[in-house]
Amino acid sequence: MTLPSTYADRNCSLVRTLEVVGERWTLLIVRDAFFGVRRFGDFATQLKIPRAVLTDRLKSLVREGVLTRDDEARGAVEYRLTAKGVELWPVLRALMNWGDAFYSPSGVRRAFRHERDGGLIGREGRCEECGAVVPVQETVLEPGPGFEPADSGDDSVSEAINRPRRLLEPVTPSSSSSSSPSSSSPG
Repeated sequence: MTLPSTYADRNCSLVRTLEVVGERWTLLIVRDAFFGVRRFGDFATQLKIPRAVLTDRLKSLVREGVLTRDDEARGAVEYRLTAKGVELWPVLRALMNWGDAFYSPSGVRRAFRHERDGGLIGREGRCEECGAVVPVQETVLEPGPGFEPADSGDDSVSEAINRPRRLLEPVTPSSSSSSSPSSSSPG
């Protein structure tokens, strides 16, 4: 639920930010976009989100310029992070770090490595091998020691993002999402 539009301090940057990304489903959609999910049906499958909620959140993220909607992508609608959306990576990384610290006693659920040299990326986004601040495009996601895959059955999206992969690299489209009537209409 978003904050009411009559909130007393609407000029506050935090309030304005929360209006855009301060809802659970919205942050999970953005996270999955970083993980390479692009199609409506794949977001729905991966997140198990009600389709009406997903439609609403995708429209909002497109309207706010966090995602762009590409109607010409390989015969189906795809959603991609814009430069504005990519700027959210440090925020998501910080939230994941906090969650790992307090809710993942077996260790980090997902580890991040620098593609260039394989070094682990620390909490501040710096490669532990070379010391560079690693841009999103050079970040590789992999299961960490605290990773416990959900029972996803034959879900090709989960299988793809549960293997080491570069952030923003598109998940190979599943045949079910590309043929689903909903995969090209919402948003």
